[in-house]
Amino acid sequence: MIYGSGMLESGITFDYGQLVLDCEFARMIKHTIQGIPVNDETLAIDTIKEIGPGKDFLMHKHTFKHMREQSKPELIDRKMRGTWEKAGEKTAYERAMVKVRHILENHTPDPLSDDILATIRSIVVEAEKEMGIKS
Repeated sequence: MIYGSGMLESGITFDYGQLVLDCEFARMIKHTIQGIPVNDETLAIDTIKEIGPGKDFLMHKHTFKHMREQSKPELIDRKMRGTWEKAGEKTAYERAMVKVRHILENHTPDPLSDDILATIRSIVVEAEKEMGIKS
């Protein structure tokens, strides 16, 4: 379990942009701890033999085919600085806030079932009884 997503200032402040960034980091961590598949395709032995020592593996079709499997950031921009600057220099936080606005404007959560609503209501009623609050 990851604790503190979206929190700033030791939990005194909550920031939606930070929450979206933290979710991206959690996705990347989860991907990493799931491990890297090791098989004939991912080891690329045939590609290594084909290219040979000291040659360019980055431009090979095998690299292009598999490079995005290792990391799929949505908000982190890995462009070269000049390309990033020409594209408007948006920080990861600025991109996160665009996503936050989109979520807030467009997301419609699924309604809770009647059973869940009844359970929540019973918890509230019980808490009100314990605190001496009349419903």
